Amino acid sequence: MTAIVHFEVQIDPAHREDAAKYLSETLAATRAWPGNQGIEALVDDADPCHILVVETWATTQDHDDYAAWRRTPEGKSGLHEVLAAPPSKQVYSTTLPLNLQPSQG
Repeated sequence: MTAIVHFEVQIDPAHREDAAKYLSETLAATRAWPGNQGIEALVDDADPCHILVVETWATTQDHDDYAAWRRTPEGKSGLHEVLAAPPSKQVYSTTLPLNLQPSQG
């Protein structure tokens, strides 16, 4: 089943001008990882230092393999250098059916 990952980062305002460079370098490796089907970085209208990265993966396992690689010395990125706080991540791979009929009563 497809997995959607939300990866939220808060950029240090002192590094806001560098954010695109660091994100581009980091996300190039993400985009190239087997199973990645798409990636987008969304900037919060109310806070331009708050960025939501939305990733689509073929499977949860593809994302898990990628995340494990990111924890290795080879996979570590420089993104942490421009962050104001640790990032947060949520993985969504289960859907809620929304085609339910109203109960008959």
